[in-house]
Amino acid sequence: MDRPPLKSRTSPLPSYANAIEEKHHLTTRPSRFFTTFYIPVGRRRIVVPLPIPPSIWMKVSNRLGKQKASVVVWVFLLGLGWLLLSFVRRLEGRPNWTNSVIGDPPTLVYSREDLRRIWEWEIASGHYPSTRPIPEEIRLAIPPVNPGIPPGKHQRKPKKSDRTYAIPERTPSTIGIGSRREYINITAHPPNIAYPPRVPTGSVADLDVIMENCDFSQQKYVRDCLEVMRLGAGLDVGRHVRRANTDDWKYIYREAPSYTREPPAKQRQLTPKQQKMLKDGNSDAGLWQRDVLEAPLTNLSKPIPAKPFPDLDGVCDPDYPKVFHMFWAGPFNEKPYVAMLSFLFTQNLGLHLDQPDPAVCHPQFWMWINPGPAAAVPNPNAVRDMFRELADSPWAAPFLHPRFKDVIKFKMWNTTEQLDGVPELKDEWRSYQESLFNSGGTKYKVPSGKEKEKAAAKQFAETASPSATVQSSSSTNSTSDGKVAPASAASGKAGDDLYNRLGSTSADEYDRLSVVLSDMARFILCHRFGGTYLDADTVFLRDWEELWGWKGAFAYRWSRLPTYNTAVLRLNKGSALGTFLFRTAFRNLFDFHPMTIAKYTKDAYLEPLLLRLPDAMFDPAWLAQEGYQRDRPPFPMFTDFKHFFQPPVAEAAAPQMLGFDGFFKGAYSYHFHNFWWVPFDPARNFPDLGPKFKDGEIKARMKLKAEAAAEAARATKAAAAGHKADSAGDEAHKKQAAMRASKGPKISLEPTDDDLKEFDREDQDVSMDSRDLAWSAVLKRTFEAYIRGERPNMYGEWLKW
Repeated sequence: MDRPPLKSRTSPLPSYANAIEEKHHLTTRPSRFFTTFYIPVGRRRIVVPLPIPPSIWMKVSNRLGKQKASVVVWVFLLGLGWLLLSFVRRLEGRPNWTNSVIGDPPTLVYSREDLRRIWEWEIASGHYPSTRPIPEEIRLAIPPVNPGIPPGKHQRKPKKSDRTYAIPERTPSTIGIGSRREYINITAHPPNIAYPPRVPTGSVADLDVIMENCDFSQQKYVRDCLEVMRLGAGLDVGRHVRRANTDDWKYIYREAPSYTREPPAKQRQLTPKQQKMLKDGNSDAGLWQRDVLEAPLTNLSKPIPAKPFPDLDGVCDPDYPKVFHMFWAGPFNEKPYVAMLSFLFTQNLGLHLDQPDPAVCHPQFWMWINPGPAAAVPNPNAVRDMFRELADSPWAAPFLHPRFKDVIKFKMWNTTEQLDGVPELKDEWRSYQESLFNSGGTKYKVPSGKEKEKAAAKQFAETASPSATVQSSSSTNSTSDGKVAPASAASGKAGDDLYNRLGSTSADEYDRLSVVLSDMARFILCHRFGGTYLDADTVFLRDWEELWGWKGAFAYRWSRLPTYNTAVLRLNKGSALGTFLFRTAFRNLFDFHPMTIAKYTKDAYLEPLLLRLPDAMFDPAWLAQEGYQRDRPPFPMFTDFKHFFQPPVAEAAAPQMLGFDGFFKGAYSYHFHNFWWVPFDPARNFPDLGPKFKDGEIKARMKLKAEAAAEAARATKAAAAGHKADSAGDEAHKKQAAMRASKGPKISLEPTDDDLKEFDREDQDVSMDSRDLAWSAVLKRTFEAYIRGERPNMYGEWLKW
């Protein structure tokens, strides 16, 4: 007789699939809210804790069995994830974001259709010579034709490699119709191998290659980036020690004439994704916009015809002028002097020839001088006064020499005239004059004429009083958070408040308004005239020929942060991108701070159009200075920007031993980040340009001598006055005595025979010189030796007068 089958019973004791599961359960502390699951992967199992209380899991698994219960759990979790994802997408699809969102308010003042117009205009003008993808948020359903890159079959194919520095595959989102590229090998040939060769005229830099080898966000080192840029430009002449194939590091190319171009390929049938993008393309859903938008961009000019260099009628392209802009406020001193000398020492100016080479387009340097404080209005004779002061300045007068008239231009900055010259601003900017000085949200309200007179009278009265406070509380600036900030410096000097200051004399007396004005000025100059802007604390380190060939816009990375530093800025003349930036800045109260510019482009998905280049190209010391990449730093390694002017004693042998060639070789320029008040060469803090400019040198040395004598006299009188005041115990008397002593005696600047003999002894006696020379001093003396005719420039070219 057959027995009935045994009924399964529910045991209160836990059951395990195997010994491993039992061991894990016994050796780990049980949780009241999580149940551990095991997912088999090959011969191993992955432990996955899920937020299911063990008591509930035990009841469900005993009722349904472990397999069915597991299926139910996973279906439930997948459904929950799908609901959460749908909720997030619904939030992203909201037509407008309110200002209650945590964080910075939106800056976008254009619709998606206008953003596409900007992209299409820039691409059609050849301003996007890159295979980097266009952001999907722009919703360009049909890939636009791109005259800035060659057809796909002629695009550069990087070699396959397992090494970490290999160039990855690129997937362009535009259709290339441009000229073919020939990547060139730039090297010196015997017997001229002592100096690197010039990059051929009309060459172009492939910034995609530089980004792939230098991008900090991709863990690329500045040291390696400089090597790639050295080798690619032939700057390692005589020092080339690599034996392997470095073709992947070539980043300079020449374009073929346009008649060799092939017709674009036929448009493929749209995919379902493209069809959906085309249907939903005009929707602004997902854009973070301001409440009030700009008028549609239907009045953009026609795109600039993209021409390769062989198609130009001449060697210079009027649509892309080779002009370096620099802005300066305050007395002309050695900082812009060294910047301009470095321009003469590195750029292809034809100064080594009797007549300019007709086959070369020589760049120009435009120095913009703000003749007064940033908030002041120039007087009618400002231009004449400016040139008179420049001619009288020992630091500026050499650049007025007729030999440099074709390559260096001094121009006066007039804020009203410049703003009226910007079509996007000229009709409206006067209504927002109080917001002109806005930096990162901090607004500096410029007082009116009557307010200035009252403030000056009050400051004079307070200064004349023995009990005067250092700073008046009535002179303030409004800030973005509604707080007030003092408008005058802590120095207490009459007329040295924020609005009357002209130039920075120390870290405590910083000309903040001129800095804020320069943030706006760089965009105005590039948008009106084209070219590239550089801050005055910049030193050129090599020729920029191939960067002129790259037709896009760029700035560079703010060290480790994914934002811009506009100390170097390229912006094309009258571009759609420029229109966007000016109208966006106008609607955001004229804020041109580089970090705010980054927010404008990020909110509008235009970041690729203003390419954020690696700081290794223009600011190679920044990352190491902030504590990054010190395991493999570039040379020289600066842990502080002041080491450019004052290196540690243990490292002070390198500048003299290696000279200009040992200073961040491969970088296009060096940015020393302010330090306006620190001299380049303390031992010879005067223009040392030889007999042609001897009068200016003597004038500068006499001024130094007079300043030293006046400082000694002030110190002696201040010490005596302070001793007398201390003995009397009268603090007010001490302050008055110090103010009287600060005036000092007047000393003649006319040199005597004894003065000239003293200067001659200083020049002949090496013990009078600094024993260790800083990098700043070595660079200054190198550039000056070129002007004196004692050495050629970095490319072996001797200056001819």
